[in-house]
Amino acid sequence: MIKIRFTLRARIFISMLMLLLISFLAIGAASIYYFKTQNDIYHNERLKRKERTIMASIDYFLRRERIILETDSIVRIFDNKICELADVNNLDINIYDLEGQLLISSHPQYFYNGIFKDTLRTRVIEQLKKQAEPVIVEEQSDTLNYLSTYIYIDNDFGEPMAIVNIPYFKVNEANKQELKAYLVRLSEIYVLLFIGAILLAYFLSNYITGSLKVIREKLRDIRIYKQNQQLEWGTNDEIGNLVSEYNRMVRELEHSAAKLAKSERESAWKEMAKQVAHEIKNPLTPMKLSVQMLQRNLKTDEKEKLKNFTETMVHQIDTLSSIATAFSGFANMPSLKKEPIEVSEMLERSIDLYKDIDISFENKLGKAFIKADREQLIRVMNNLIKNAKQAIPDDREAKIEVVLEKKESRIEIRVKDNGKGIPLSQRDRIFEPSFTTKTSGMGLGLAMVKEIIDNFEGKISFESELDQGTCFIISLPEYTEKTTFEKQ
Repeated sequence: MIKIRFTLRARIFISMLMLLLISFLAIGAASIYYFKTQNDIYHNERLKRKERTIMASIDYFLRRERIILETDSIVRIFDNKICELADVNNLDINIYDLEGQLLISSHPQYFYNGIFKDTLRTRVIEQLKKQAEPVIVEEQSDTLNYLSTYIYIDNDFGEPMAIVNIPYFKVNEANKQELKAYLVRLSEIYVLLFIGAILLAYFLSNYITGSLKVIREKLRDIRIYKQNQQLEWGTNDEIGNLVSEYNRMVRELEHSAAKLAKSERESAWKEMAKQVAHEIKNPLTPMKLSVQMLQRNLKTDEKEKLKNFTETMVHQIDTLSSIATAFSGFANMPSLKKEPIEVSEMLERSIDLYKDIDISFENKLGKAFIKADREQLIRVMNNLIKNAKQAIPDDREAKIEVVLEKKESRIEIRVKDNGKGIPLSQRDRIFEPSFTTKTSGMGLGLAMVKEIIDNFEGKISFESELDQGTCFIISLPEYTEKTTFEKQ
């Protein structure tokens, strides 16, 4: 079985037209029901009025007789009058006795033709006995449907002596014509509405699907390593919400792409660092031993030159060994061992290692706790203090400040120097591996610092002014369970 799939544009278009068509059918059905109900009410009320008029005329004739009336006298009294009453009121009149047998009729031929019956139904007689008001029922013959009203004729003592029946044939032709004219006018209005709805549905479906088409095209063109363009939408509707979600996804994708690129670069650097450290370290020890052995065993008259040569070679070998060690340290960051740490105590211990530098420590917080790896945090401080020291020119008195304070719910550590500052052109790459502003070193220190701080769910940033100095700012989440830790 083939299942037809409509596009969203087609579904919107068809839905609007179907809605209009259903409303037309509903209004038409309601109008027909209303006209029929009003028509039935009209004919019932008209029949009641006719019935009251005829009964008033019958009462008039009976009062003229001035005798005690019995059922048998009904035929004599109305033998000629019944036809006059029927003609004046333009209705048929039938009179039955109390057992439901026909006594007299204004149009006997209806009984001969089988339209009326000469015997009343038992249900009608029982209903008359139960209620004082006339009984109106809907009758049906082989060819006609009509209304009938039944009411007692009473004698001077208020006792019933006969039953008057007035059949009423509803003339529905005028109502049908009126209903037909109404439906024709309604159809003409709906034809115009249908044409308008077609145009409106066409433009509205184009408007909605056109916006979605733009979003689809943008989604199809999204690339992870590409600058993806965000969309603009003027209103805060459903499409606006969709555009907002698209823009949020684009921003998150750019952020994820940046993190992925950074992770790939760091992974590549670590892999290269492992390889470089391995390749460099392997021949260094044999080279150093060979040079030292050469110094001891080689006999020459220029011993001073030999000594200078061997010392230079050993120094270069040691330099290569330190380079390999730096690469190896960057590539093999130890796993985190987080524990609650009292920050001010840790900072004081780190600063005490640098007796030869003028370092001031200002604690604006008192005791404060963070959860981190103690050894790696000390490594971070050592790197920052060393960088601060090396950034200060030789002709300037070194001055380094370490400040501990709290900003909102985070602990901040500031390391400030009075060095040369970082040029604007170099600030975007300051945390990249291999980048350094110094004349020596591998440029891996700040890269390791940033990776360690990131692993602590912290942030590192800096502020710098040329020839004034640089301030590195570490922001870490405060450890909230410090009371439990202090008791331990």
